Amino acid sequence: METLDQAPEEPTGKVAHSDEEWRKILTSEQYHILRESGTERPNGETYREFRQQSEGAYHCAGCGAMLFSSNEKFDSHCGWPSFYDPANAENVTTKRDESTGMLRIEVNCAKCEGHLGHVFEGEGFNTPTDQRYCINGVGLKFVPAH
Repeated sequence: METLDQAPEEPTGKVAHSDEEWRKILTSEQYHILRESGTERPNGETYREFRQQSEGAYHCAGCGAMLFSSNEKFDSHCGWPSFYDPANAENVTTKRDESTGMLRIEVNCAKCEGHLGHVFEGEGFNTPTDQRYCINGVGLKFVPAH
């Protein structure tokens, strides 16, 4: 997960690029996650970084939209960054995902439609929403609070 010194410019509308442009903007791993609905390996470097990060905001690596904050962050011990709610709900959308033969709820960036991960409910975590937004850290950029 990339760490930035300052927040990227917030997109004011939809962000659209051709496939070729996305490949130039994103690393190959970011492209796989955000544009091909991939999943990073659990317990990787981005997860270790996430667990050590303190206060700050998490932005979309594709377009810079603010998605999550450390206020909603928790360690679910699942191997991926977890949040119980988006910090900016208008920048996050969900949709049904039956690609693996079972129903899951996919989480996407509302601005660039990048795949972020999935949200799960009713797992019994002691959080205000009883939801776990299980997010690929590669698709995020972290901006520490100053």
